Amino acid sequence: MKLKCRVLLFAIVSIFWGAVSAEAAPKNVVLFFVDDMGWTDLGCTGSDFYETPNIDALAKSGVRFTNGYAACTVCSPSRAALMTGQSPARLHVTDFIPGHSFINTQMTIPEWTKVLEKQHLTLPELLEQNGYTSVHLGKWHLAHRDGYATGKEDTADPEFYPQAHGFDINVGGCEKGAPPSYFWPYGKGENLTEMKANSIYETLPKNNRTEEQREGEYLTDRLASEAEILIDQLAEAKQPFFMNFSFYNVHTPLMGRPDLVKKYQAKLTEDPARKHTNVRYAAMVESVDEAVGRIVKKLQQHNLWDDTLVIFTSDNGGLEGATDNAPLRQGKGGIYEGGVRVPLIVRLPGEGKVGELCHHPAITMDIVPTIYDVLGITLPLEIAAVQDGVSLLPYLKEPQSPPVRDDLFWHYPHYHSMGAQPYSAIRSGNWKLIEVFGHKELQLYDLESDIHEDNNLVNAEQDKVDELYAKLVAWRESVGAQLPKRNPHFAPEQPTGLKRNGKLRKAAPIRE
Repeated sequence: MKLKCRVLLFAIVSIFWGAVSAEAAPKNVVLFFVDDMGWTDLGCTGSDFYETPNIDALAKSGVRFTNGYAACTVCSPSRAALMTGQSPARLHVTDFIPGHSFINTQMTIPEWTKVLEKQHLTLPELLEQNGYTSVHLGKWHLAHRDGYATGKEDTADPEFYPQAHGFDINVGGCEKGAPPSYFWPYGKGENLTEMKANSIYETLPKNNRTEEQREGEYLTDRLASEAEILIDQLAEAKQPFFMNFSFYNVHTPLMGRPDLVKKYQAKLTEDPARKHTNVRYAAMVESVDEAVGRIVKKLQQHNLWDDTLVIFTSDNGGLEGATDNAPLRQGKGGIYEGGVRVPLIVRLPGEGKVGELCHHPAITMDIVPTIYDVLGITLPLEIAAVQDGVSLLPYLKEPQSPPVRDDLFWHYPHYHSMGAQPYSAIRSGNWKLIEVFGHKELQLYDLESDIHEDNNLVNAEQDKVDELYAKLVAWRESVGAQLPKRNPHFAPEQPTGLKRNGKLRKAAPIRE
């Protein structure tokens, strides 16, 4: 088999790298990166409807962070941060690729970078130098998507696919931010040939199953099956590996497997008085949970479970309308906690704590230095100098240990159809300061007493405002953040909206 041969080849190559000592067994890394999963979308984080027994069990076997954050309120910037350990502001990858095209806005957005540039050393590239095989499954969304702005099909650009950034194997990763369909062949069109003409289908391995046998195949299940095959091969090759399982779920289109949709329809009928009520979304969440369970079981079968660092998190907050992010305000594409606070679970075998909570804030950029720290890899000085995350290893050993950092930062110089305006924010302790560009007044919230961010304390806490704003400005300067500028052509009497194919598609629900 072609994939098996590639793994064996890398096993031979690792001998020459000599990066894994003979005294210690190699540690593997499995990273589950879910798309659009909200902070309360798991059983262990408060959902009264979605069922996630496998992820809940993962939390009980490791440390769950109650203040886990995504690097951005939308996906591509968080994915770039995940691969590099650098903030989206430093990378200039600050919106989902290729972003919304708004007209008649008060601020003009900067010329940002719509791809993960090859000049940045990525996690799999450095792991390769240390004898690891890296495999990517699922969503990538860091390559060009030329078709979005024109309304035509996206133009595939394999030059920036996962294999161009250090991954040895790529299953399903391309320029698309979501599948046209979650059912085989994951496309749309008038016939099977048209449906197959999509990048997700093209990046999936071709095997002996017939088209009839694949009828009704669900994308998340398919990715889990491919992951199981790869773990079998990697285990046989005794090759240390990094697996980036990047779910397309639970992103729209909201399509759940029919048996799971039926299950949740019945559950909702039995008790409609629930916080979460979307049956299709619930089915998609459970498919994620099933995939996690399958990977855990496969690791256990090969006696790899206690030699594997496992991380579970999301790229941004839950999409309003698909899920309910309460008690957080807004959701994906918004400027408040609902857009960036996400589940975060880390299981460190051996010396890591089991079944404990960590209340210290953590963010996407922390994942890269944490992995390096756990694996005992020293970063080159020039790479360490641009890392915006910190290692969470002290928290994994002792969740109540002193803070390893002072502040978290966000920078999103864009408009988004779900409510975001160009903004920057800082969280320092329990305080959070937000600057919306073009607005005169800053926003200051005490997250400990006001997690929904309703009570703006900017006038009552002027000293704290001055302190945090100075930090925010200094941070933006230190990372070279691109700033929006006032639009000299802004006409307040004219509508603001999204432009596609040269037309105003709809008014943007830009909210205060």
